[in-house]
Amino acid sequence: MTQVYTTKDTVISRISEIVDRLMQSEYLFQERLDKDEIMQVFSNLLERVSPEKLLYIDDDELTARVDRIMVREAVSGTLNLLTPEQMEIFDAAVEGR
Repeated sequence: MTQVYTTKDTVISRISEIVDRLMQSEYLFQERLDKDEIMQVFSNLLERVSPEKLLYIDDDELTARVDRIMVREAVSGTLNLLTPEQMEIFDAAVEGR
């Protein structure tokens, strides 16, 4: 049976390969991200961004973009993990005390 791949499928496949490489090389990603969840993030992003725009981006540029999104996802919610004492120290540092 012949499968027809859409542009979105092609882009998702490229992103999936990049995610695999980045997750293997970055401990933070291994610790904080789930591949299925991060791929859902990318799938949702492709609902708002035309896959055609990403189709012809070279691998280095696409890797940089994927990496930035994965970093954002990995560190989002970090403040929620702080203890009250750590939060107080953080607030003081932000206020410049």
